[in-house]
Amino acid sequence: MRVDELLPGWRTDCILHRFDAELVERDDCLVVRTPASPNYYWGNCLLLPQAPRDGELDHWLARFHEEISARQPGSRHVAIGINAAPAGELLLAWTAAGFDRNLMTLLQLDPGRLIAPRKPPRGDVEVRPIHFETEMELVLEQQAADTDGYEPVGHALFRRQQMERCAAMARAGMGQWFGAWCDGVLAADCGLMRDGTVGRFQHVETHPAWRRRGLCSALVHGVSAWGFEHWGLQRLHMGADPEDVALAIYESLGYRRIGAEWSLQRRAPQDTLR
Repeated sequence: MRVDELLPGWRTDCILHRFDAELVERDDCLVVRTPASPNYYWGNCLLLPQAPRDGELDHWLARFHEEISARQPGSRHVAIGINAAPAGELLLAWTAAGFDRNLMTLLQLDPGRLIAPRKPPRGDVEVRPIHFETEMELVLEQQAADTDGYEPVGHALFRRQQMERCAAMARAGMGQWFGAWCDGVLAADCGLMRDGTVGRFQHVETHPAWRRRGLCSALVHGVSAWGFEHWGLQRLHMGADPEDVALAIYESLGYRRIGAEWSLQRRAPQDTLR
């Protein structure tokens, strides 16, 4: 499977992978490996052209072991992305083996279609690029507030590796990280990567104590405007959980749905203890 065959969501994910990961095109899948960050689930994954069958569980577990976990013992998860529309098969064997089936809605925004937030955020809000040298620890502290059930120490290491990666991308002109300060406090953050004139959002997150204040709208609007103005982007992409309230926020800013992508994920043993 080739990178140029990927749907827009998986293809824009590869902006990050092409920077410092390994992309290996195989006949049956695309292999993504990030040796420097083995616990990065979606930086160490297989991307399949079509959905696996229920009876193929053992085959794909063996392929994941062959391509990733045998080479990187630190990769104890299993992550398999599907480069096709969601399939109807229930995949009961996969569910019994501990896999979650995840669906993502992909959105796109073109220049001239960005809409200002309907309501101003509560408080004095500033959205701007962070200063990596002096503010990265603040961002990591903000991100540690919600681990989404992942083991805290490993999650903190993963987020630090991701921020160090983004700092390197910023120095190369390929990425930037942004914060939303509310009344002087860093309350939300996200990343933006680019490949030519195409941009992709990363990890849009608001601190739990600062939610429902309009900060997500202010952050995404400000970063979108920045990407169009400073980088001359002609298209922006982002993914969202179809059950999450953030999807409606993005659509209210002018983003439109262009498709759906799905994946199968089994967490590493240390991340299943809640």
